[in-house]
Amino acid sequence: MSAALRLGFAGLGWIGAMRMDAVAASGRAVVAALCDPSEACLSAAVERHREAVAFADYDEMLARSEQLGLNGVVIATPNSLHAPQAIAALERGLAVFCQKPLALNSAEARAIVDAARRADRRLGVDYSYRYTDGAQALRAMVRSGELGRIFAIETAFHNAYGPGKAWCHDPAIAGGGALIDLGVHQIDLCLWILDSRGVRSVRGCAFRHGEPLDGRGIDDFAIAQLELDGGVLVHLAVSWNAHAGTDCVIRTAVFGTDGGAEVRNIDGSFFDFETLRFDGRERCAVGCESGDWLGRAILDWVDHTSASPAFDPEVERSVHVAEVVDEIYRAAPTPAPAGAA
Repeated sequence: MSAALRLGFAGLGWIGAMRMDAVAASGRAVVAALCDPSEACLSAAVERHREAVAFADYDEMLARSEQLGLNGVVIATPNSLHAPQAIAALERGLAVFCQKPLALNSAEARAIVDAARRADRRLGVDYSYRYTDGAQALRAMVRSGELGRIFAIETAFHNAYGPGKAWCHDPAIAGGGALIDLGVHQIDLCLWILDSRGVRSVRGCAFRHGEPLDGRGIDDFAIAQLELDGGVLVHLAVSWNAHAGTDCVIRTAVFGTDGGAEVRNIDGSFFDFETLRFDGRERCAVGCESGDWLGRAILDWVDHTSASPAFDPEVERSVHVAEVVDEIYRAAPTPAPAGAA
């Protein structure tokens, strides 16, 4: 594409507005349309992007997409809307960048990816932690062979607050809790660092208030072990409102036969990270970074879509992530009846 992309933005809460402002500040694409049912969110966005056309209804924005010259849409709406909104946009020939999780479950994720393939349009998912300098450094170490044969990864994301929006606690809208909210980031990161194309087995459990979930619901803690293609084992733990001793814990550590490395947040920050390289009992700092990585995922999607809006098979990894989440939710045991031996 020679002309700058013209994008419509659906969902203008904190994350949606942040991604929209990152695109506008970069000058790499045009904020052409805004959509949110919240009058307050829509008005605030219009104040910052006065040339954009505002809509309260997503279907109306899509119906006007050709007239507005839209090339793509950015979706940052509640989880249950991701599949219908993404598929509707793709069927109109628009590229899509969607907030995580891509969908409520793997069946929906597969339907979105298949729609993107049929339309031959780029589909991106906002796995923002791939774009930290630390994650990039870990991937480079793995790919170069610097750490030897990788055999294990430990990854965790503990948020001592949990989300404040009411819909995040409604299973019909959110699809789940801490696992689908935070776990998708960590699962994707492990698959991406290793360039793994699949998962052999999943064992795990999701909890609420310290009790295993009885069926699918809103979990506040999940733990799992994954065996990836190639035999690497991954230990995963995620939580909302856990006794983490700080605002949040975010870390991913890679263990190889010739060394180890870790990216982790600093002093409970959601935005500041350090990267360390391990050799036995020795460690050395590789780098530190602050929150300037937050908009890199969408800008990468913009750049690639500008170069070619065609389907990118890399997004298949999002289906694998959703399959792992489904499996952990299915694996959650039913609590024994009171008084059972």
